[in-house]
Amino acid sequence: MTSKKHKTPWPTKAVMEQIYEQHFWGGNDSDFYSGEGSHDSKIIQPYIDSVTDFFKSHKGQLSVCDLGCGDFNIGKALVPFTKAYVAIDIVEGLIERNQRLFKADHLTFKCLDIAKDDLPKADCVIIRQVLQHLSNREIQQILEKLTVYKYLILTEHIPVGEFTPNIDIIASSQNRLKHNSGVDVLAEPFSLKVKGCDVLSEVILDNKSRITTTLFTL
Repeated sequence: MTSKKHKTPWPTKAVMEQIYEQHFWGGNDSDFYSGEGSHDSKIIQPYIDSVTDFFKSHKGQLSVCDLGCGDFNIGKALVPFTKAYVAIDIVEGLIERNQRLFKADHLTFKCLDIAKDDLPKADCVIIRQVLQHLSNREIQQILEKLTVYKYLILTEHIPVGEFTPNIDIIASSQNRLKHNSGVDVLAEPFSLKVKGCDVLSEVILDNKSRITTTLFTL
């Protein structure tokens, strides 16, 4: 009797490169496309409005670190309301493309693995629909680095109603919805310590799932 072999996960960098190369998130006519969640106006406009309102409440004086910036269709709308903006992604070709397309004196792009590499200093960190594609181990590695920031703006695609938080997965193009799960950084095994939290925006997609953006004070 042979034992069942465990699937060996690819390195996350290779996974993300394949997602863009194979257009797993759509956008066959684009060189890099971060999916409908970064392009559908019904999803992105409430997010952009709520986040820019938060930045405006700080008179545009917050420095921002965007972890997993993707194709920057959303980030480009936030940059004008910040003092400094560092946009990070793990896919080198994507960062090189963003550097060519998006320019501002206070905008910088960096290619980093946010689970493994040191992160830039900033007042506020943005993580938008990134953790949901990563393993619990990688999520924990990222969360441990966030204590140096004052604010975290976190967006996750989660089920409507009751769900089991933080079912573990391997890094992939998929999230935890098919397991009736989603990332909750305040729940086990993460239990992120925060001073406060406030929902900035929420979009119900199909009565089964929602995209929720929460502002955490760290």
